[in-house]
Amino acid sequence: MNQLKLIAFDTEDLDVVSAHLQDAVVRTGDMAYLQREKRFAAILGRFDWSGSLDERVRRRRHERRQSALRIEHVLKAQYTGIDLGRAETILSLLAIRFEPTASDDPSGFISLYFSGSTTIRLEVECIETELVDLGPSWRTRNMPRHPDDDSSP
Repeated sequence: MNQLKLIAFDTEDLDVVSAHLQDAVVRTGDMAYLQREKRFAAILGRFDWSGSLDERVRRRRHERRQSALRIEHVLKAQYTGIDLGRAETILSLLAIRFEPTASDDPSGFISLYFSGSTTIRLEVECIETELVDLGPSWRTRNMPRHPDDDSSP
């Protein structure tokens, strides 16, 4: 599979990034809000949903890839349920969503929702996000599941 490189400048683009990052895992120590640069960055282990759900593949291979997430124009970061002092804590990303400040205003809040009611809420001037795979994939035994997930393996 080719390495993924996505850029988001609007809500629809951000939804695509979110879909590719569903069930990504990240260590608390691998995330940072760089206030001076107005940037949030994270290194994640992204689950390759597109490869796992590809019907053309006879034998499904579940894989993860190390990926970088970069969010620009960040004015403020708020953490709920995250102890930044515990760098080894592993979080599972469920979704990324944008909430505009006003209907015609590009500013708003990008929220990263993790399992366990954990959230990072970023106040942004506008949406500018990049997701890039950093290297080769590695096999993983399990495909992530959710309690209300009806899909078959």
